[in-house]
Amino acid sequence: MAEIKNYTLNFGPQHPAAHGVLRLVLELDGEVIQRADPHIGLLHRATEKLAETRTFIQALPYMDRLDYVSMMCNEHAYVLAIEKLMGIEVPLRAQYIRVMFAEITRLLNHLLWLGAHALDCGAMTVFLYAFREREDLFDVYEAASGARMHAAYFRPGGVYRDLPDRMPQYRASSVHGPREVEAMNANRQGSVLDFIDDFTKRFPAYVDEYETLLTDNRIWKQRTVGIGVVSPERALQMGFTGPMLRGSGIEWDLRKQQPYDVYDRMDFDIPVGKTGDCYDRYLVRVEEMRQANRIVQQCVQWLRANPGPVITDNHKVAPPSRVSMKTNMEDLIHHFKLFSEGFHVPEGEAYAAVEHPKGEFGIYLVSDGANKPFRLKIRAPGFPHLAAMDEMSRGHMIADAVAIIGTMDIVFGEIDR
Repeated sequence: MAEIKNYTLNFGPQHPAAHGVLRLVLELDGEVIQRADPHIGLLHRATEKLAETRTFIQALPYMDRLDYVSMMCNEHAYVLAIEKLMGIEVPLRAQYIRVMFAEITRLLNHLLWLGAHALDCGAMTVFLYAFREREDLFDVYEAASGARMHAAYFRPGGVYRDLPDRMPQYRASSVHGPREVEAMNANRQGSVLDFIDDFTKRFPAYVDEYETLLTDNRIWKQRTVGIGVVSPERALQMGFTGPMLRGSGIEWDLRKQQPYDVYDRMDFDIPVGKTGDCYDRYLVRVEEMRQANRIVQQCVQWLRANPGPVITDNHKVAPPSRVSMKTNMEDLIHHFKLFSEGFHVPEGEAYAAVEHPKGEFGIYLVSDGANKPFRLKIRAPGFPHLAAMDEMSRGHMIADAVAIIGTMDIVFGEIDR
């Protein structure tokens, strides 16, 4: 009797590479993938529809929850779209703070991607190392915005508030004694900018550690070299952006091609790959971390030397200071109107895109002159990448499907909006 070799397999949603929200239907010939059919729809939260029932300000925190690994980059595109429609001038200091936090967010994203991708492919240590650095960056998020992840820190016209003069410190507890806490607080004695500066000096050595563990590792190369190859022409045809496109050898980065905020003042390089496989995309993202670190350093130096306002003084869009709100009737009215009714955005439409850690993240905004969006459409960078899953995995083994999902750096919050 002939042995049956064709199987249809449900890959996920329980598999760690699939996040619990992707069901991948694999058609197999033995252990070789013939077809990969991604089924989405296990998360859907209707962010675009919810935003149409909230004021422009109230819709801002929804952005953090889209790609919950690149929180402030999502906010960035949203506020840029509003500012484009309203013609708001953003203070220069606010633009530098935005760029700095966008790059800190890029580091947060790539660190999680590196740790999770390595873990999916069987490497444990990198995950622990990457999370060590993420803790420091989350402390910066928390110091600036009050939240460790969902910051809601960017606002139309600038940022919520200036960077604090003191970095929060650890306290002695039953777990950590006074001497241990003193060592933990050694680099937290100054301002938030001092702490970020200290981090940027330490970070290149950490990236070297990750590369020591992975870049020339024989097992890592066996898992990634020649897997999921995409040619430059095909990457363009399928709508790839970000590291997925640059990994195939195309030098396209919105921070250089269509600069926003103060990216045109920054000195950084765009890494590109050669063969367009998983290994190239890994190398591109690792080098992106080094370049993001460079940008953060430049922002820190400028912010130290240039104090100033961090949000527009147009009180129809941004609230007045607490002091003037409590002493001036006009400002109290502005404050009340802004938080009860929001602001009205002129009729029109605008598209704003940022170079998000995963690719081009865009917000298409249509306003009918009301205080809430008439239509909001999100251009999620991960969606075209997931659409290429079938093409990228054909002819590969089941285990390679894990590496291919990992190399896409997929987060479902933005895909299944």
